[in-house]
Amino acid sequence: MAEPQGKLPNVLTPTADLPREEWLAYRRQGIGGSDAAAVLGISPFRTGVDLYYDKLGQPVEDDEQNWVAKEVGTLLEDLVARIFAKKTGLEVCPMPVMFQHAEHPWMLADVDRLVNLPDGSTAILECKTTNYNARDKWEYDGKPIVPQYYEAQGRHYMAVMNLSRVYFCCLYGNSEDEIIIRNIDRDLKYEAELIALEEYFWVNHVKAKTPPPYIEDDGALILESLRRCLGPSYKDMPPAAFTEAQSENVRRYVELRDQKGALNADVKKLDKEMERLKAQIVTDMAGSWSAAYEDGSGSYTVTMKPSQRLNILKDDLLRLKDAHPDIFDQYVSLSESRTFNVKFTAAEAAA
Repeated sequence: MAEPQGKLPNVLTPTADLPREEWLAYRRQGIGGSDAAAVLGISPFRTGVDLYYDKLGQPVEDDEQNWVAKEVGTLLEDLVARIFAKKTGLEVCPMPVMFQHAEHPWMLADVDRLVNLPDGSTAILECKTTNYNARDKWEYDGKPIVPQYYEAQGRHYMAVMNLSRVYFCCLYGNSEDEIIIRNIDRDLKYEAELIALEEYFWVNHVKAKTPPPYIEDDGALILESLRRCLGPSYKDMPPAAFTEAQSENVRRYVELRDQKGALNADVKKLDKEMERLKAQIVTDMAGSWSAAYEDGSGSYTVTMKPSQRLNILKDDLLRLKDAHPDIFDQYVSLSESRTFNVKFTAAEAAA
């Protein structure tokens, strides 16, 4: 694979001994590879709105519930790179530098590793970790793929570094054989569209200090973003007035809710019948934890293993608050949730 022709990236700053806060400040000078998916609205981790506030140095409140996964990814980066080198026989080199696109200075790259290929060219290596159950995200219809949010990251890096290949090495277990290795080659058409969308986001939103709209398909991700951005609720705020166009979402929501209600009625009938059958099966088990049946068509195994868990009843919690308020305050925290509801009231008939 020959080296691409064109300008080399600029070095924005070395990162080896850079304190985290300074590293974050440099990242806010542009859009990095891990930001690309959020710009495109395909990130499973954060929205474009979250990215916008982060670039302005106003990161929204974050519970950091996934801080362990982030920390594991960082701690195992070197191990994943070593496994990749062993599996492929390719030479892997650390590159503790933040790069800047030669022509688009707002495009940044902080790559995990560079790879020396046998033909003398250079590629990029991105080290990833995931859990065993999420390894199927690296396949589609039985064929190997790179998840689209990682693909956007890799193509951003190829654009900045002016290189033609990115390798991804993802560790999903605790042995060197529980590893996924993929690679993608440069696609200039994809790259041109990505650059255009990132430039629009940077110029028309970040630099203009104008929040972008939510373009994600993941409603749960948007609601979580709104929860962080909106902060605590204020009951004295006046109700919002929807426009005609905005009301279409409300109408469609009510329509789908009614459809779901009709389906739920059928589901409840099935649940009731299944519960009746379950009761009969447990009766036939006569106190045993398991039962089995086998015939020419196959075999059935029924289990009903007991399990126990610790919990505290609401009344006991209130008694704890009265009897030991210091302990209650130390171990009980207050959380807030918002209940979403749409009520439809038919218009009164004209007289």
